Amino acid sequence: MQGFAPGLAAELRRDLCACAGRRIVPPMPPAPCSPEALFARLDSLAIQHRTHCHPPVFTVAEAAALRGRLPGGHCKSLFLKDKKGGLWLLVALEERSIDLKRLAAALGAPRFSFASPKLLWEVLGVRPGSVTPFALVNDAAQLVSVVLDQGMLELDPLNYHPLRNDRTTAIAPGDLLRFIAACGHRPRIVQPAAIGARRRSALKTAAAAPAALVIGLARRHVLGSISGEHTLWRTNL
Repeated sequence: MQGFAPGLAAELRRDLCACAGRRIVPPMPPAPCSPEALFARLDSLAIQHRTHCHPPVFTVAEAAALRGRLPGGHCKSLFLKDKKGGLWLLVALEERSIDLKRLAAALGAPRFSFASPKLLWEVLGVRPGSVTPFALVNDAAQLVSVVLDQGMLELDPLNYHPLRNDRTTAIAPGDLLRFIAACGHRPRIVQPAAIGARRRSALKTAAAAPAALVIGLARRHVLGSISGEHTLWRTNL
C-alpha cells in the first residue's frame, strides 16, 4: 500500500484480510410487540380496556360463533397494498361488505389488493387472522395509511384482537383514536358508503347456524371457553 508507513500498511492488510473472511450480518429487527406489552402501552396512555379470552378465530363467522355475546361494535381489519406499493390498514365493522374498487376511488388511491402474509408480519408484526389497529404499535416507520369506518366510531365499545386472535379487547372509540395518534398515524375516516354495502349481522348469521357448526369449531379450537366467560379486566382511572 503505497503512501502508508510500512507498519501501518501491514496492519491495514491484516484488517482487510480479516474482513474478507467475515460474513456481515445485518442487525435483527426488533421483536413485535406482545399482547402484554400492548396492554402496558394502553395503561401508559390512561386508556381503559378489557380483554376476553376465547378459542383462536380466523374468520368473522368463527369470531361471532366463539367469542360469546360481547357488547359493542365488532370489527375487522384488512391489510391492503395499492398498485404503487402503498400500504393501507382498513378498520371497519365486521358486517361491512368491502368493495375495494369503491374504497380506492373514495380515497383517490391506486387499485387495492390484499397484502401478503409475509409483508403483514414484516410491517405490522401479526399473522393472518390477527390483523388489528393495535398492530400499528409495530409500525414504527409509519409505512401504513390508516382508514377508519365512520359508522364504526359511532359504537362504544369497539372490539379488536390484541395482536393475537385468541383474545378480544374492548376500548372506547375516542381511545382508539388516541392510541392511533400515539403510534404516529393520522387516520382517514370514511363514510360507510365509501366502503361497501352493509350486510346482515354476522352475529345473527352465527346464531342461525346449525349447532353442529359451533360445536365443530369449538372442538377444533381447544383453547378457551365458548361462552367467553374468561375475562381480563384492566382499567386505569
